[in-house]
Amino acid sequence: MAAETLVDVHAHYLTDHYVAAATAAGVVHPDGMPGWPSWSVDDHLALMEETRTGTAILSISSPGVHFGDDDAATELARHVNEFAATVVAEHGDRFGFFASIPLPCVPAAVDEAVHAMDRLGARGVVLMSNARGAYLGDPGLDPLWEELNRRHAIVFEHPTSPPGVDAVALGRPRPMLEFMFETTRTVTDLMFAGVPERYPDIDFVIPHCGATLPVVADRIELFRSLLPGSHGRPASTLTTRQQLQRLWFDLAGTPFPAAAAALVDVVGTDRLLYGSDYCWTPAVMAAQQAAALDGQEIDWRALVSANAARLLG
Repeated sequence: MAAETLVDVHAHYLTDHYVAAATAAGVVHPDGMPGWPSWSVDDHLALMEETRTGTAILSISSPGVHFGDDDAATELARHVNEFAATVVAEHGDRFGFFASIPLPCVPAAVDEAVHAMDRLGARGVVLMSNARGAYLGDPGLDPLWEELNRRHAIVFEHPTSPPGVDAVALGRPRPMLEFMFETTRTVTDLMFAGVPERYPDIDFVIPHCGATLPVVADRIELFRSLLPGSHGRPASTLTTRQQLQRLWFDLAGTPFPAAAAALVDVVGTDRLLYGSDYCWTPAVMAAQQAAALDGQEIDWRALVSANAARLLG
């Protein structure tokens, strides 16, 4: 593909079996949305042609693969990962994928992450912001971080509904507000637990322009400087801004005019990436967002493409 084509690190897929399993588990309106979107390889490739996207890194979005039963989650993770590996094998450099893993069952999650990266060619893993209430700073995840760090893996964080969501969502779709707070909450938990410092060979990718992190970073720093740490871990020696500058961020959602500018003010531009959020973002809206990317004074297409090349190799 030509150099000006995009690399989409925030692209989703579905399978009929996955949707059937989620529906059977009672997930009829995922995260308060009206229903499940449709997805096919051909539809995705058509959008990629329209937006001049060379490669899309596929992942399963919220609500993930764990609906309450560890064994069922392990089987479902294997299914979606093998499906994604087949898509990649059939379409060469047009697709890659981040593996789904059955958290909060850490041993099974480690096994599936290793299998997906070593045997199926996954570029890393996708982790929901919380796994049945356990956020990403939870010390129980250390065996997973150790394995991912050893493999220099990419971890793509994706928000999901928080515990007790019905009390705060007020009947509205969770992606509108709750997803933003979920990403902010779990990344803050990661930083307070010192996970990125202790596992420096993991590349963390944070979606949606960092959610509300750019706006509240200085407030987080005020409290971080007063607290001893989190989960029994000592406080980081790095400031909140310094820690955020070690992460990667995609521009999925509504980056212009405000969100991208706020993010750049905190982290700069050398770790920003393109994300469409298709198929949960409808194709027409994903195309509009790509057009907005091309309509700015900064050559965002060249910038995010160069950054993706550094991240993905």
